[in-house]
Amino acid sequence: MERLHHPRGGFTLIELSIVLVIIGLIVGGVLVGRDLIKAAELRATITQVEKFNTAVNTFYGKYGALPGDLNQQVASTFGFAARGQYAGEGDGNGVIEGNWSNCSGCNSGDSEGAGETVMFWVDLSQASLIEGSFTQASYSNPSGIISNAQMPAYFPAAKIGNGNYFYVWESESASGGNSTNYFGLSSVNSIASNKISPAANPGLSIQQAYSIDNKIDDGLPQSGRVQALYLTQTAWPAWASDSTNNYGTPFTTATTGSSSTCFDNGGGSGPQQYSITQNGGAGVNCALSFQFQ
Repeated sequence: MERLHHPRGGFTLIELSIVLVIIGLIVGGVLVGRDLIKAAELRATITQVEKFNTAVNTFYGKYGALPGDLNQQVASTFGFAARGQYAGEGDGNGVIEGNWSNCSGCNSGDSEGAGETVMFWVDLSQASLIEGSFTQASYSNPSGIISNAQMPAYFPAAKIGNGNYFYVWESESASGGNSTNYFGLSSVNSIASNKISPAANPGLSIQQAYSIDNKIDDGLPQSGRVQALYLTQTAWPAWASDSTNNYGTPFTTATTGSSSTCFDNGGGSGPQQYSITQNGGAGVNCALSFQFQ
């Protein structure tokens, strides 16, 4: 008896092509979706800065002083939290400072655990000018360190994620003049009052920092109203070794790009540029500061 041979099942070339096309569309859709999410996070973070500036200007127009810097008489009249008695605790001088030990002469622009720098968000919150409720801060020296877990109660989280928060600080030139108030954007591990910065590590990739700077300013890390500056335990350096840069002064020291730089000038003498040529700008080496507008 003749045995019947049944054809073996299998995919034709057309069917395989269709499957490959479908897989390609799925992968492409995932990648596009991821890029759209990243772009949305950038836009949302920029919008946060714009809203903060609007809130500060609205507050100033209504109360005649910056949030946190409001003096006791005006604060009492409008029902805001009581001010402290020392500089950096609501002195109305137009500069946002902290006071690291609730004492005379203990005010500085990089003190984040107590004083105007932390009460800034309380005033904006009580005035209903920003999202969130920040009520645990104090003008007096807090007992101990504000931990990472406590951070959302003191500072607004950045929409860009990755542990980034917004804080305020004030930079004074080395000669003691021309103070500038900033919104800082960087990752935060913990905060203490005694001049320990909130930004132990930068939390933005080079590409993210460049994109934000380029969208709303000049795309350069050391000029304009958006700069690659962040607080550390001692000063305001950026990401290239230069001992004179403690106050954010632009410098042209020869700096070679590397896996750890946020910006460099290719080892030459020209202006610094974001190190986007290093690993496609993927290194999480940056943070930003935005001048009040």
